[in-house]
Amino acid sequence: MSAADVPLDRPGDAAPAAAARAKVPAAVWISWVALAMMTTSSVASLRPAPTMAVYGLACVFLYVVPAIVFLLPTSLVSAELASGWDGGVYNWVSLGISKPMGFLAVWCQFAMTIFYYPSLLGFVASTLAYVINPDLASSGVWTASVIVVVYWSGVWVSSRGTKGVAGLASGGLIIGTLIPGVLLVLLGMLFLGQGNESAAPMDASHLLPAWTGIASLVLIVNNFLSYSGMEMNAVHVGSLRNPGKEFPRAIFLAMGMVLLIFILPALAISWIVPADQLSLTAGIMQAFDAVFAEFGAQWLTPIIGIMLVTASLGGMLTWLAGPSKGLLLISRQEGYLPPYLQKLNAHGVQQNILVTQGLVTTVIALGYALIPDVSSAYWIFSVITTQVYLIMYLLMFVAAVRLRRNDPDHPRGYRAPMLTGLCGVGFAASLAALLIGFIPPSQFESGNTGLYLLIVGGGALGLGLLVPYLFYRFRKPSWKRDEAGEVSAS
Repeated sequence: MSAADVPLDRPGDAAPAAAARAKVPAAVWISWVALAMMTTSSVASLRPAPTMAVYGLACVFLYVVPAIVFLLPTSLVSAELASGWDGGVYNWVSLGISKPMGFLAVWCQFAMTIFYYPSLLGFVASTLAYVINPDLASSGVWTASVIVVVYWSGVWVSSRGTKGVAGLASGGLIIGTLIPGVLLVLLGMLFLGQGNESAAPMDASHLLPAWTGIASLVLIVNNFLSYSGMEMNAVHVGSLRNPGKEFPRAIFLAMGMVLLIFILPALAISWIVPADQLSLTAGIMQAFDAVFAEFGAQWLTPIIGIMLVTASLGGMLTWLAGPSKGLLLISRQEGYLPPYLQKLNAHGVQQNILVTQGLVTTVIALGYALIPDVSSAYWIFSVITTQVYLIMYLLMFVAAVRLRRNDPDHPRGYRAPMLTGLCGVGFAASLAALLIGFIPPSQFESGNTGLYLLIVGGGALGLGLLVPYLFYRFRKPSWKRDEAGEVSAS
């Protein structure tokens, strides 16, 4: 997610996309290859690799299926919406369904980050442990401490209005994703080339995941989060010379590159680290440590750890400001949040929202200390993050169909083929993933299904639906603010 989706306009205020495109100077046009690279950089990551590596060769199936039924519909549908209406998901859903549903959509976009940060920083903590002491990777207290310290440090940096954070994240893609990913795959191939046996079977009979009930497929839900955020990149469709032809090309090229970045490192990990020994948070470092030991170069493990941490921290800083600012702007326009949460500090940053979010994140971080297995805590928070975000996608698909039906002549720079079918597939896949998330995965070790359902259900439904309903239900006319009047936080 990025600030690109910040809803700057009220519903109905957006100029027709076709007219806007006519005014784009030649220097602003981008090629479809460039857009494919931008999309790849914003979606691809090494963080989910350990989660899928436990499936070995079957991870190919578990990545390709969500790409077809979720990534492709999300990309094409959001491209049509972005090419016709400014203002991001709030504007799309407000016009397609209603303003309250628009608020719910943008709230879910913001709220998912509350659980996203603990899962992201849980990965940072386990990775950082390999720089200091690998035994710390399984310590819940260590993980919780790192989450709290790093998150609040990020809030402090963001509240100062620091510039150049986006550049840090862009550099992080190369430093913390591409270089380690390519290195891991090459070393994994050398590992096998020296006669070592793969830790996971690589024959055709293992292309599909072993069926031990629905719980054996639950890990596929995590891949929906891996592919989320395509609605952010759709805003660039207006910068293509011929969106109708070039945007699909960009999406299919990006899908191919994203799949390679997701699948190959996951396979490399499965070659090196047995599934029963794999940590969902520290699996990448486990694989690097094992393969470096094979070649007598374990001194490189801390360096790789620092590279991965750098990329994750850069990404966290860019995520801190974007979603919360989007929520702030539409709340000031429509009065969805109380005045305290609408205040800005001297740097024009929504500090009170960040601090409130931080208090909730701190409480959630304690889950790592209270849940005995760090991997189980990481998985739970990842599922909650995905489910909250999926609520927004359900609304987006419904809004797209209604806008095509109710306003078919509205200028669009790009028209998705078979839109109703795409939305139907995307909606069904998103709903299935949301429901499956309530089923404990076969790797969930606590054995307490009731506790799992309480945490996941309470987190996803409480934060994703109940909290925005309470804000909307008890809002007051005085909560609306003049957008020109900036109020400093006390």
